[in-house]
Amino acid sequence: MSVTRRSLLAAGTIAFSGALGALFAGGSPTSARAAARAAARAGGGYGPLLPDPRGLLDLPAGFSYRVLSRAGGPLRSGEGAVPANCDGMAAFDAGGGRVRLVRNHENRATAALRVPAVPGLTYDPGALGGCTVLELAADGRVTVERVALAGTAVNCAGGRTPWNTWLSCEETEDRAGSAGYTRDHGYVFEVDPARPHRSGAVPLTAMGRFAHEAVAVDPYRGVVYETEDAFVRPFGLFYRFLPERPLGGAGSLRAGGALEALRVPGLADLAVVDEPGAEFPVEWVPVPDPSAAGTPIRHQDFGRGGITHAQKLEGCYWGGHGVHFVSSYARRGEGAPADHHGQVWFYDPRRARLRLDVLFGPAADVQLPGDSPDNICLAPDGGLMVCEDGGGAQYVFGVTAGGEVYPVARNADDIGGPGAPEWGEFAGVTFSPDGRTMYVNAYAPGTTFAVTGPWRR
Repeated sequence: MSVTRRSLLAAGTIAFSGALGALFAGGSPTSARAAARAAARAGGGYGPLLPDPRGLLDLPAGFSYRVLSRAGGPLRSGEGAVPANCDGMAAFDAGGGRVRLVRNHENRATAALRVPAVPGLTYDPGALGGCTVLELAADGRVTVERVALAGTAVNCAGGRTPWNTWLSCEETEDRAGSAGYTRDHGYVFEVDPARPHRSGAVPLTAMGRFAHEAVAVDPYRGVVYETEDAFVRPFGLFYRFLPERPLGGAGSLRAGGALEALRVPGLADLAVVDEPGAEFPVEWVPVPDPSAAGTPIRHQDFGRGGITHAQKLEGCYWGGHGVHFVSSYARRGEGAPADHHGQVWFYDPRRARLRLDVLFGPAADVQLPGDSPDNICLAPDGGLMVCEDGGGAQYVFGVTAGGEVYPVARNADDIGGPGAPEWGEFAGVTFSPDGRTMYVNAYAPGTTFAVTGPWRR
């Protein structure tokens, strides 16, 4: 079923199901499609999006939002202005109904609003990115907003650890001496949302130097999985990091470990796989030079059999008994061997098997009304939330494995008329620990929203 944006908005309600709960918990695509069909017969979704009188965020009836933070406003800590380019994010339980949100800022060298360089939290004074932390009271009010990491570059996404810290990823390979930087970049940094000065600004160099997008930690074995966002050939790789001190708690990843890259024998690029449910045995190949001292990792010689690449590897998270990761798109015109509008893959470490779970367009059964998926997360009821990344009005969609798509939120730049804000992509979608609030960022102008409503309906 192909769904256009116009038909989606005209239809108002498109079936929602918990099918992806079965799928992303490690269930089979067949059972997920059956669940999707059953839900489609029963109906669902949250209904049409209603124009927001404030011209910021359109939501279904029964939902409301609160603006938690906007770029350019003052940080409550007094450290400076709220930085720009809000990206990846995670929510942590702070006790007593309170929540801590850790938020990346994907600032490049030209960013207008840098992450303030705070002593003890700054890696490279010449870099403008980093993380901020918002603390929310039980009633949702922001009580604290402060810098948690500074002096890093192009902090895109990341992932949480089982010990409740955040791994912030630099999506760049720039070296010292370029773009005004005084140190090399392309690393992962650990951030303690509760005590940022405890984590400081220490690059986890053993985890590799490349254009990191996101990470996911196996809570049983301590293995860290990493995606590489590369949109030009050679495309990025999917990695695993084997820590010297697995599950060792905050700071343990500094002890180092071994970095390996995924190889699917006989498969040079994941883009050619177009059948959801297809499974492949995998191998893990040691990365010759994780520091990329002379050659970027994806260019390095992995020996006989080569290595498996994929264009735009982005979202990555742990669910059920394995790790899920996203290829946002593949385009023949940019050197890919096939076209698609997004893939969601599942790797089962117990079986050492890789499976394609979901394929988005152009010829697949599952279509997004707009552009390719970027940040994704699981909703409390098991559905998939997808942040759209493209031009014009941007959406957060819910998607079922059976091909149904329903709108959850829309920026309002296409209905606000002259003078209305023009929003960039959505990013960082995540839910509160109790599942009652969805947090999401508008990338530009940087804005963090809290959305409440009947999420469990």
